[in-house]
Amino acid sequence: MSGPARGRRRRVFIWRALLPCLALVAFDETSSRAQTLTPDLFRATRDGFVSPQDSPLRRTAESGDRTGDVANDARLRDKDRPAPSRIGAIPTYGLPAASGASASGYDSLNRTRKKAKFYPGQAKPKPPPGPGSKPPGMRDPNARVRLSVPPSETANKTPIPPAMAGTVPGQPPRKRLKIDDDPFGAVGDYAGSFLIKSALELRGGYDTNPRRTVVPAGSPFYVIAPELVVFSDWERHALVADLRGSFTGYGNTFPPPTDGTVSSAPVIIDRPDFTGHIDGRLDVSRDTRLTAQTRLRVATDNPGSPNIQAGLERYPVYSTLGGTLGVDQNFNRLQLSAGATVDRTVYQNSELTDGTSTSNADRNYNQFGGLGRVSYDLIPGLKPFGEIDGNVRSHDLLFDRNGYQRNSSGGSVRAGTTFEFSRILTGELAIGWAARSYEDPRLLPLQGLLTSASLVWVATPLTTARFFATTSIDETTVPGVSGVLTNTYTVEVDHDFRRWLTGIGKFTWGTQDYQGDARFDRFYSISGDLIYKLNRNVWLKGTLRRDWLDSNIPGNSTNSTVVMLGVRLQH
Repeated sequence: MSGPARGRRRRVFIWRALLPCLALVAFDETSSRAQTLTPDLFRATRDGFVSPQDSPLRRTAESGDRTGDVANDARLRDKDRPAPSRIGAIPTYGLPAASGASASGYDSLNRTRKKAKFYPGQAKPKPPPGPGSKPPGMRDPNARVRLSVPPSETANKTPIPPAMAGTVPGQPPRKRLKIDDDPFGAVGDYAGSFLIKSALELRGGYDTNPRRTVVPAGSPFYVIAPELVVFSDWERHALVADLRGSFTGYGNTFPPPTDGTVSSAPVIIDRPDFTGHIDGRLDVSRDTRLTAQTRLRVATDNPGSPNIQAGLERYPVYSTLGGTLGVDQNFNRLQLSAGATVDRTVYQNSELTDGTSTSNADRNYNQFGGLGRVSYDLIPGLKPFGEIDGNVRSHDLLFDRNGYQRNSSGGSVRAGTTFEFSRILTGELAIGWAARSYEDPRLLPLQGLLTSASLVWVATPLTTARFFATTSIDETTVPGVSGVLTNTYTVEVDHDFRRWLTGIGKFTWGTQDYQGDARFDRFYSISGDLIYKLNRNVWLKGTLRRDWLDSNIPGNSTNSTVVMLGVRLQH
């Protein structure tokens, strides 16, 4: 069947089902009851119709807030105790905002979190490693420990093979080169286990009085100065060679006077200068060492010296060749050192302006000596010492050109200390007494105060000051003079305006005491140097120096000004 009849039939079935249900409700004796109004109906929480003590979300510990639902529940409050007054109290509902963030996490109120406080000296915890970082304890043993985090050492660099970088597992660690403190210093080359550094300086300038005479006469000049330094890189033993020389040539010559007088200075004043020594150390044991040195000095008498003969064509050159052999022995903090020395000094013949030559054999001599030293390591950085030495000088000729016997014997004794205070002030300082006696009774004994010092003061990372003091007893040919007691003091200050620009200021003063004669000289020198370092191989240098010689003998005081510019080539 279809159409309207089908709809009427469905409505009949619905009414037939509802009428019996309404009849049962009408005849039921149970009265209808309304739902009781309780505080649970107004709690906007989950399971609000469940008793607080039966709720699975109830707190496990009693809260300090007594205005909550648990405290106001009529079934849990003590019947004999009055309820707390709510007059003037601000009601709280639930938990305050951001109370679940604790000391870390997101805070919806954007409040500043309190930082953890640590006791003085307490180690602060390190932040957890980020993604991709190695677990603790997995540091590369061949990696260099850095004091601070530098920029990426792999940025803008060509990668190298792992075998060259020393990162292959099981490969022996590569030998690290020593850190070079001078970014513009010579690199050098390795020949086996020896490091070789070489340099060549070419300088030119002008000297207002190169002969150091009373009447000055200037001349341009040039200087060629080679250097060679070789030292070993051994775990035990050591070998060091330091060879430095120079040749100074002048553009002018100084002919003898036309009035027939004899000049006190040579016509040609070109002169060489060389200083070299080779030092070796043999470590026999932990406390015993054998030391040796071979040295060579080639030079001429200083311009203006009274030892220079009149009427010379050029300066005679002398050479001193010598050696030392010694031993060092340690007894805990006590160190004993002893050594023997041998030196030979030889002068060339003097060429005169008239074409003849004279012998300087009376100035040739041999020197034999010995020295001893005892030192004690008192505290770290302070090591006092005492030293004594003696020598004998034997000339080739018994009498010199003036009829004096120059053979002599002498020595010195001194005491001092070496020190090192936080690497700011380091060096050695000593004072003593030197004496020498001669075979000729006409020559008085030579004696005087001996001072020696070598101090280095690092005032700032950019400024370094140095102080040097030396005392020597020099030979002379002046009639009636035993010898020359020379004391020299030098103060030098180096300052780095930039790593590539260095200024050096130097001041030197000293005395020369001609014992046996009334002559007493004082000499002074002040100079300034500026060094511009283009790179590790090329330096530019400029020098301005002023020299004075003040003598108590009239006609011997001189002065001179020197200007130099040059280039240093090193490797």
